[in-house]
Amino acid sequence: MARKRKGRAVNGIVLIDKPLGGSSNQILQKVRWIYQAQKAGHTGALDPLATGMLPVCLGEATKFSQFLLDAEKEYEVTAKLGIRTTTSDADGDIVEEREVTCSEDEVRAACLSFLGSSKQVPSMFSALKYQGKPLYYYARQGIDVPREARDITIFELEITRVALPEVDMRVRCSKGTYIRSLVDDIGQQLGCGAYVTRLHRTKVADYPTANMISVEALEAMVAQDISERDYAAIDALLLPMDTAVKTLPAVELSAAEADRLQHGQSVTPLGDMALAQGQQYRIYDTGSEPARFLGVGEGVCAPKDQKAPAEQVFVAPRRSVVYSD
Repeated sequence: MARKRKGRAVNGIVLIDKPLGGSSNQILQKVRWIYQAQKAGHTGALDPLATGMLPVCLGEATKFSQFLLDAEKEYEVTAKLGIRTTTSDADGDIVEEREVTCSEDEVRAACLSFLGSSKQVPSMFSALKYQGKPLYYYARQGIDVPREARDITIFELEITRVALPEVDMRVRCSKGTYIRSLVDDIGQQLGCGAYVTRLHRTKVADYPTANMISVEALEAMVAQDISERDYAAIDALLLPMDTAVKTLPAVELSAAEADRLQHGQSVTPLGDMALAQGQQYRIYDTGSEPARFLGVGEGVCAPKDQKAPAEQVFVAPRRSVVYSD
């Protein structure tokens, strides 16, 4: 018999406004304790130096955290020229200092040259894994390990202030982009070095900044004694799980087809919607009012032994992201 999980079976996403200092995991555990949730997970760690939006997924919403990990992000960053540090931010040790002789126009040109797609080598002080351990584990021991350059895209880069040696920017980027590495690369291109003194994440996907709440404010909304805790106010802050996947096209199922899907069978959606093989879809059961979100499925061609035409595509469940409440 499976062991019963402790805590509440609460599902949803809360947008935490991460403060300066402390790890994302510490905040995650605090939020889980406040909600007394059975499960919790965040959607991409922020460094202790970084502040801003940290979506925390509770319960079944953790199954959709990867979609937010893969989503576009937006940051406000202050870079200081003339200094390089071990971590490319203010938490590291200074390894090099140079005079800043570049002009404002040269700074703007260097920053804007990083717009578009490029390759980026992750910082040694990142959480990327090498042989099962995060890179920062090796970096703290002075060990340099091989890192593969990764494809990234800078969709927008707006310079909001230049007051040399400081530069403020707003950056909208693809998943896997390290802003610290971007700033270090800009400094290297200018020939004087640079590091991050301030980093604030303003967006994950298109979640509204106005919906963020601090851990302190969240904690103040509930009693410290768990036995006396009323969760209504903080539960009302939770965003629905399907907000994590709303960029995917939606598929509606009848109650009967929804039941088939949740038993691991491929199903046909309502209407005459044409499905694409390999495309992921967010799936809804129209047998309830309002329609109930079931999870994510993937378009698959009919097996050859079925009577359906070879080009017909069904929705097949992806077990990691289909749930039953």
